[in-house]
Amino acid sequence: MKPLSSRNRFFYLLSVSLRRFRRNLKWRFGNTDYAMTRDADRLSHSVVSHKSLLLRKLSGADMELQRNKVKSLSLACSLVDSVVVRPGETFSLWRLVGKPSAGRGFLPGLQLSFGNLVSMSGGGLCQLSNLLHWMVLQTPMTVVERHRHATDPFPDHKRKVPFGTGATVFYNYLDFSFRNDTSCDYQIRVKTGDEYLEGEILSDMPPEHLYRVYEKKHRFVRNGSFVYRENELWREKTEAVSGRVVSEDLIMRNRCRVLYEVPEEDISG
Repeated sequence: MKPLSSRNRFFYLLSVSLRRFRRNLKWRFGNTDYAMTRDADRLSHSVVSHKSLLLRKLSGADMELQRNKVKSLSLACSLVDSVVVRPGETFSLWRLVGKPSAGRGFLPGLQLSFGNLVSMSGGGLCQLSNLLHWMVLQTPMTVVERHRHATDPFPDHKRKVPFGTGATVFYNYLDFSFRNDTSCDYQIRVKTGDEYLEGEILSDMPPEHLYRVYEKKHRFVRNGSFVYRENELWREKTEAVSGRVVSEDLIMRNRCRVLYEVPEEDISG
């Protein structure tokens, strides 16, 4: 059975308000040292870069909402770009971006809520958290908070990263954050280009290790009347100079219900 907050609007809004209040208390009175300093000068060593398509072919989705998403992403990027995460500091997406309200210039975009696509101010900012999460996985920094979607709403369209690497966010209690447990400074660079959301992580020191994230055991499976998508994500760590493999670790298992039609021949079991 769904929680009461998902079935009754009053209890939903009350639940959201309480969760946001608790997060604000944590931000104000907690002992976490958040990364808030920005440096216009690029750090000297590029560690990882990635880009993701801004406008995707989504069945039944209003393209106006996608264009709105691009504008909201551009605004969010301007609030995150050039932030330096020093040793011991924690990067929090919502601490930097703030509430994505219409009054601050954020526009209605697509947001996944309880398995349904809805229009919401700042909808689509998950694309930024997805990009950041994928890049951080390829650094020695530590993911502190990351949330997954419970469903897979759309089939792949020009996917460049494995399924299950996303990081959903919802102001402010579903955050994406990571901590710098190294002795190096790291700088986050993000921007919206003509076609892509572009990101890069730089450091003040050359990387000692390189990371590769890949998937295993990807499949679609049927369970009753629903189809689920599953995989495992692994990370390979190698020495930057010699190329010697240091470790290969399972970092997450994914399983979520698919909301689109999957060809029968692609379903296992």
